[in-house]
Amino acid sequence: MLSCRPLLLSTLCALLFQTCTADIAFSSPAAGAKISGSTIDVEFEDGPDSPPLSDFSTYQLQLCAGGQTEKDFTILLTFTTTGDFATDGNSYSAKITNLNLGANTQNAYFLRTIGAAPGGVVYNYSPRFSLTSMTGTFPANVQSALSSISGTDGPPTLNQITNPAAGAGAGAAAGAPAGSYSIPYTMQTGPVRYAPMAKVAPSKITAKGNARQYPTSDYNIWSRTGMPGPNASQTVTDVFTFAVSSMEPTIAAAPQPSDDMQKFLNRWKD
Repeated sequence: MLSCRPLLLSTLCALLFQTCTADIAFSSPAAGAKISGSTIDVEFEDGPDSPPLSDFSTYQLQLCAGGQTEKDFTILLTFTTTGDFATDGNSYSAKITNLNLGANTQNAYFLRTIGAAPGGVVYNYSPRFSLTSMTGTFPANVQSALSSISGTDGPPTLNQITNPAAGAGAGAAAGAPAGSYSIPYTMQTGPVRYAPMAKVAPSKITAKGNARQYPTSDYNIWSRTGMPGPNASQTVTDVFTFAVSSMEPTIAAAPQPSDDMQKFLNRWKD
């Protein structure tokens, strides 16, 4: 007679593993909630995918409004860029500093976290809710996107850890998810890293007074024998958005100084 203990043990281990791996999920605000005032009480819990909350080194928390895709919603506020579950716990009190940022539209709003963990970055979204104290208006593209929203689900999760290809595609082809370029490079751990736009060169370069943007080090850890290679396979730099336009002046040149003024100016000639 075959024993079923090994099978039972493996099944229990699989279930245990599933319950111990999670990304960031929102238990508050609830789907369809109507929130008045300028404070959003946010509570986090383990979601259905890896990594667990304890693995996130930091997270950003943002207030968004609009549709289900990056081009159809807008980021209204960034509440924090240095959230830490280890020190701050699984709750956050988000303060809206300007009630004129958006409109009082049903289920127009949702929260987004950008969490950095070993292996990559995870973008999680809360269910939709209403902010009844808002007094502003939305841009045309946001209003148009909201007209097609019927439920309370937020945008889908983008998990670059369990699905590295999603991160590579977002950065290299379709543009990185909003907020990627603002995450400090040293906090990014996925195979695809994001860097901000290159600085524009000054109009005049001198031989003095040009300090390095970042400090350097004489020690190169990757030159040591037996050390592993870098774990980043690609760096995506933000698009170069700087542009210069010029035109001829439309105002006539100033007239020459009068005779009296010219005599006065002549007194100061070298």
